[in-house]
Amino acid sequence: MTKVGHNKAGGVAVDQLKSIIDRVERLESEKTAIGSDIRDVFAEAKGNGFDVKAIRKILKLRRMDAGQREEEETVLDTYMAALGMLPLFESEDE
Repeated sequence: MTKVGHNKAGGVAVDQLKSIIDRVERLESEKTAIGSDIRDVFAEAKGNGFDVKAIRKILKLRRMDAGQREEEETVLDTYMAALGMLPLFESEDE
């Protein structure tokens, strides 16, 4: 006895397979539309004079938890200091 809605063809639950494929196709379509919307927002930001690279970096940092963000900043500062890319701090006595 087969379950209702699960017609078998060659050992495959056809209705379930079709449902999965339909859902994935719908989600892929939504993903494409959302991607287009995001590109439009970045184009708007650029048109208003904002630096899109900086906005993307901020978004990346906001996705991180505080510990991850601090670790990344520490490593970056360490590497930049090693390469002489950070200004030397002046003492307050001078």
